[in-house]
Amino acid sequence: MPKIILKSPEEIAIAAEGGEILGRIISEVLKRVRPGLNTLEINDWIEEKVIKSGAEPSFKLVPRYHWASCVGTNDEVVHSIPRKDRIIREGDLLKIDAGVFWKGFHTDASWTVIVQTANSKQQIAKSRFLDAGKEALEKAIEAARPGNRIGNISLAIQQTIEKAGYRPVKVLTGHGIGRRLHEEPLIPCILKGSLETTELLLPGMLLAIEVIYNQGKAEVVMEDDGWTISTKDGKMSGLFEETIAVGENGPLTLTRVGGFLC
Repeated sequence: MPKIILKSPEEIAIAAEGGEILGRIISEVLKRVRPGLNTLEINDWIEEKVIKSGAEPSFKLVPRYHWASCVGTNDEVVHSIPRKDRIIREGDLLKIDAGVFWKGFHTDASWTVIVQTANSKQQIAKSRFLDAGKEALEKAIEAARPGNRIGNISLAIQQTIEKAGYRPVKVLTGHGIGRRLHEEPLIPCILKGSLETTELLLPGMLLAIEVIYNQGKAEVVMEDDGWTISTKDGKMSGLFEETIAVGENGPLTLTRVGGFLC
């Protein structure tokens, strides 16, 4: 098994401070989104807010990535480069993924919303799609308890998404997080192999749990920019992520994007 770095209560407290900063920023930006904006403007808001908070944008510490966030729409799955020429339109699915580096620790979170639309039929179908992702994230976080395994988290995502009639993306995962943005263990959106062979969950684990799923087929493709990953069939994709700590008595959500949006 790969090495998993457990965090002390003091380190988790620091990560929780960064998580609160990140959760508030993502929720504030999502509430400002409207048709006519471009995705680079959204990124610039995020970067400005992160810097004003005293933190650093985690994603700008990734080699060769020059933006504070990933801002995608519709069939874009993850790692979408913010662009001045990508204009947000009414009814779009908008995905914001960002991280902050605070006092030596990273936190990472993502959320998907529908940009305001007057089309009620479109709204209902897309809301149902997003509700499945939010439910899957809630169940995945609930499964992040000492004595369970990474596979319990994966299975919670897979079963919830498939029951709703959608497909988890097989080749992309959540991850451990801490002093590095991406640490062990990987957290697939499907159970791979037997549950008993996946890593045991222990107090002190810091995890970025990601629900990555598609309306249509699970297959994805890399775009020509070398970063953006989209659905192969052009159908819509959803993304929900929170950073959590595995505590002695259960999970503690550090970023709480969903809570701030309520």
